[in-house]
Amino acid sequence: MKLAIDLGGTNIRIAQVENRTILNKNSIPCFSTGSEEQVLSQLYTLIDSMMNSDVEGIGIGVPSVIDHKKGIVYNVMNIPSWQEVALKDILQQRYNVPVEVNNDSNCFALGEKLYGQGINFANLVGVTLGTGVGAGIIINNQLYCGDNTGAGEIGSLSYLDSDFEHYCSSSFFVDYYQMTGKGAYEKAVEGDAKALMVWNEFGKHLGNLVKVILYAYDPTAIIFGGSISAAFPFFIHSLRKNIVDFPYEKSLNNVHLLSTINSDISILGASAL
Repeated sequence: MKLAIDLGGTNIRIAQVENRTILNKNSIPCFSTGSEEQVLSQLYTLIDSMMNSDVEGIGIGVPSVIDHKKGIVYNVMNIPSWQEVALKDILQQRYNVPVEVNNDSNCFALGEKLYGQGINFANLVGVTLGTGVGAGIIINNQLYCGDNTGAGEIGSLSYLDSDFEHYCSSSFFVDYYQMTGKGAYEKAVEGDAKALMVWNEFGKHLGNLVKVILYAYDPTAIIFGGSISAAFPFFIHSLRKNIVDFPYEKSLNNVHLLSTINSDISILGASAL
């Protein structure tokens, strides 16, 4: 059995995973403005509640660039105090089991490849849409991380007057329409005309990001996850309309655009590190 952890600036989630099955899970709000030790203390509390003699290792996904071999995380998104944390050594010394640390979007992509929508695709990109925009890349059935697990930081690419993250994450709804992504989703479910228009606009921006992914990686599948992916039915139509002018017809016709069907897929990916 392994412990799998998804560490985010909003929540910290943990689960016991055995044979691809989640046995127990828990989640607490992350004290993201706390000190390094305060956030670590939260992590210890969660792990202590799940640790037993059957646990063979710990896998953890973190929204940051990482020295993968040493398990050091740098400049963790939305946790300002975590500028450089030797997370692997800290946890291995405390719990005396092997620990693997990777980027949270990489965990999402790995989970989709092994246990989710990506099982049948050798080449895919998993895109996480939420507070930010991240991506994990699978090439020839293997997770590609780059030297610092930063190979999928497509949200930071320049776009319009800012970057893609500004237009393809929760920032888009807050900054341009003074609503949250969740609020826009709930209104769209009710059939609200303005909310449906907002999702249509969001899909156009996301379509431009999909074109970048097609140019860069030419994957067989792009799988969307994160909290915003719940609104997939409200933005996929405008997304598709905005990519019809992609010049490489074979790549465009070949790619599958999908949304995750498992809210715990990142946890499963972390268990497989």
